[in-house]
Amino acid sequence: MDIPGLSMALAQTKVQGDFSVAMLSKAMDLGETLGEGMVEMLDSAAMERSVTPHIGGSIDIMV
Repeated sequence: MDIPGLSMALAQTKVQGDFSVAMLSKAMDLGETLGEGMVEMLDSAAMERSVTPHIGGSIDIMV
């Protein structure tokens, strides 16, 4: 049994696992930030509609 080799393999697996968790955490933070930005844009669009409700209510089409 190769104890030093096994120890190195376990350490490398731990580092890879830690890296994966850190990347997932960053991705979740980015998703949360983008979601907050989307909510902000939707809120500002709703505010604009409440101030000028006649804009965007109908479309004039001529064929």
